Amino acid sequence: MAKGARRGTAVQDRAEETGFDDGFDEPSTKPPGRWAGGRWLVGAGRVVLWVFIAVVIVNGIMIPLRGGFALPAADDAPEQAETVDYPETAAAAFGLRFAEVYLNTEESGEERLEALAAYVPEGQAADLELPAESLAAENLTVFAVDVENENNAMVVVRADVNDEPMSLEVPVYSDGDSLVVSGRPALLGAPTRAELPPGASFETDDAAAQELQSVLPGFFEAYAQEPGHLDRYVEADASITPLPANSLEFAELSEITVPSQSTSGEEDVRRVAATVEWTLPAPDGSETGQLTQDYLVTVVDSGGEWHVRDIQGSPRSYGE
Repeated sequence: MAKGARRGTAVQDRAEETGFDDGFDEPSTKPPGRWAGGRWLVGAGRVVLWVFIAVVIVNGIMIPLRGGFALPAADDAPEQAETVDYPETAAAAFGLRFAEVYLNTEESGEERLEALAAYVPEGQAADLELPAESLAAENLTVFAVDVENENNAMVVVRADVNDEPMSLEVPVYSDGDSLVVSGRPALLGAPTRAELPPGASFETDDAAAQELQSVLPGFFEAYAQEPGHLDRYVEADASITPLPANSLEFAELSEITVPSQSTSGEEDVRRVAATVEWTLPAPDGSETGQLTQDYLVTVVDSGGEWHVRDIQGSPRSYGE
């Protein structure tokens, strides 16, 4: 009994010294887990925070890039110029006919007023009456049609008025079906003359020019005088309509320029500038005249022999 009592006392003493009990109620000496005591909430919060930061960073980089790479929306697309539906051709003819009446006052009084009344609003013809013989115009031509909107335009007519070059601007209104002069016309100075820039320079092929000097004279002679021989000079699949019989007579190929390179990318095709002297048919008892004209002739080298594919007027022979 004494030993048991002493053992119990010793155990109690150790418990008092260590603060723990050796019995079944003694707590485990194992350290607490990493998620114990609410630590899992802290860990989850950290995960959420890092995910949020990552999302912000990624969006901050990608959104501007997406905006730069994306196609423009329909509202952001550049506006297309609207096509104005104005009858320019009809208005040009209408304005020209009006100008012919307005700028010629050989006829005055009721006859001229009736002619003007076909172009202006009812009751306005008298406003355009002019003294007899005050204006005379010739060489009238439409120079431009300046469209303002689908209903209004200014038809610019060039004319020699009283032997001086001038222009007449005619306001023409359209309701979609009909036309009318919408106000008094205005006489202005003649349209200015354009200045031609220097022609483009290019290398020439003298050897090809020498070969064509023996081909093109025969072509032009057949073109004007012997259409039955024209096929001899024309490319097989080409079709060229000759001049009317007895209209011109070939005199001379005075100048020929052959570029060293083809403009079409086909090495065997050249566009040749040719100046031709024609003889005009002479009426009985009078001298014949000379006519100088410039052509652009498309020729093809068909296995060492040149043939003509096309002929047209030269778009630019001055200013070179």
